[in-house]
Amino acid sequence: MGTCYNSVTLNASSEQVWETIKDFHDMSWAAGVITNLEKIGEKDGRTPGAKRILNELFHETLLSIDHEAKGLTYSIDDGPGPVARDAVKNYVGTVSVRPVTNDNTTFVEWVSTYESADDTAVGEFCGPIYNALLGAMKTHFA
Repeated sequence: MGTCYNSVTLNASSEQVWETIKDFHDMSWAAGVITNLEKIGEKDGRTPGAKRILNELFHETLLSIDHEAKGLTYSIDDGPGPVARDAVKNYVGTVSVRPVTNDNTTFVEWVSTYESADDTAVGEFCGPIYNALLGAMKTHFA
């Protein structure tokens, strides 16, 4: 099983960060990285089973959301290259928001696990995307 791990510390409270990212259908905080988000189906972005297509390429489903713990999990159901439906299985991303208690900042952790014949290719593909997303998040809260 492959793993892709990324994290960032933000100059905002965990409540502010969670309020901004908890809607699976709203990635306005990721300006410049997510240029198109298409909502699929009737479920709202705070309900497991919600679906979206990012940048007309990444088909994703919200698997779980925990407002109290400030975290969510999602699957990539299809996408380009190494994350295509035929190339990867059981791709699950987890985003966790945690307060840094000594200075009212927030630690955000983005971890993905997956099964692929080429775990390295998936990690090399996804790592820069998550770094860009977390960079956009950092800019949003600057």
